[in-house]
Amino acid sequence: MTVIGAVRSIVLECRDPEPLAVFWSQVLGHEIAQRDDDWWALERPTGGPRLAFQVVEDFAPPPWPGRTGEQQIHLDVEVDDLDRGTEEVVRLGARILSDVVDEDGDPWRVFADPAGHPFCLVSFA
Repeated sequence: MTVIGAVRSIVLECRDPEPLAVFWSQVLGHEIAQRDDDWWALERPTGGPRLAFQVVEDFAPPPWPGRTGEQQIHLDVEVDDLDRGTEEVVRLGARILSDVVDEDGDPWRVFADPAGHPFCLVSFA
């Protein structure tokens, strides 16, 4: 198989990248590596793709729940304890959107980050 490239960044659009970068830095423990007026980026201390935040003036968060195709992308974050993870992300500014149990019986909780992007916490413990 021919490799054309590698994922450099996963980019979330937003109106204001600073508070979103701070939120996700605290949730994931990633370092803020780049700060500009319209672009902030986090890097994992262990490497891998960056999580970045780009200004879009007319940004509107995706609806939840939405029709197929409206959400487009979300992050799944694995935690050791779903209830403790919930307390922490809510303290940092997330809001709970719904609880889900998948077909294997694993509980998931869906949140919106401070800009309204959906993300999930899941614990397989």
